[in-house]
Amino acid sequence: MPLIFVATPLGNLRDITLRSLDALREADLIVAEDTRVARRLLSALELPGRELASYREQNAAAITASILERARTQNVVVVSDAGTPGISDPGSELVAAARALGIEIEALPGPSAAIGVALLSGFDLQRFTFEGFAPRSSSARRVAFERALAGGCTSIWYESPKRILATLRDLESLAPAARLFLLREYTKRFEQQILGSPAEVARALPSPPRGEIAFALEAAPPQEPKPPSGVEIDASIDAALAAGERVSAIARRLAAAGAGERSELYARASARKAGAAGRSTG
Repeated sequence: MPLIFVATPLGNLRDITLRSLDALREADLIVAEDTRVARRLLSALELPGRELASYREQNAAAITASILERARTQNVVVVSDAGTPGISDPGSELVAAARALGIEIEALPGPSAAIGVALLSGFDLQRFTFEGFAPRSSSARRVAFERALAGGCTSIWYESPKRILATLRDLESLAPAARLFLLREYTKRFEQQILGSPAEVARALPSPPRGEIAFALEAAPPQEPKPPSGVEIDASIDAALAAGERVSAIARRLAAAGAGERSELYARASARKAGAAGRSTG
């Protein structure tokens, strides 16, 4: 029998899928990060009385073997507190362990704040990264954001409401004109969508910030290489001439480096060579 991973609603109960309902209804065992949260969900879905087991970081090593043993002969379903298991929640380690034992795995698609914020951002999603929760320390956050901004693609982040203002301040200090899209309380009654610079997003948040938060950070636009100045080109030519490089080779090399047209560089290098020869004989 497959070990089934089920995505659960983030805030709107109607986001549960029909396939997910079937899996929960037929489950012999439901594995959840917090059994209290799972029990409330099952009660709301009118599926009370299911056997539950807690699977979290603290007990994963101790309980994995027994879960997988049950999965060989019974219907075992894995859920997260909200959203997709394994996405900044326990689950991926269980997948790896099941695969190593040859146990079939099935993932039923459903709610994900990461995909929701990516789509609603309107940023380029031909390629994007999911970074999970931003680092806790300011210095580590700045390093992570510098890398993301220079990465050439949109990055998706989760953040705690207690740290979001500090995170936005770090972003503002690094890239005050950066564009980000913040999604708060996705699918819930007081959902909030904010698009703007770090400072603009911070001003639009309630005080104090609260609720589940995800945000998309747009990569910095690629920087066009700055062509070298005339002084820099002349310095390169003079150094190459002094090293004995031929004029044609200098022109070809500098043109390939984006310093200008080959013919113009050839003329320039020839003039520099003639000038240098005149000075040496004068």
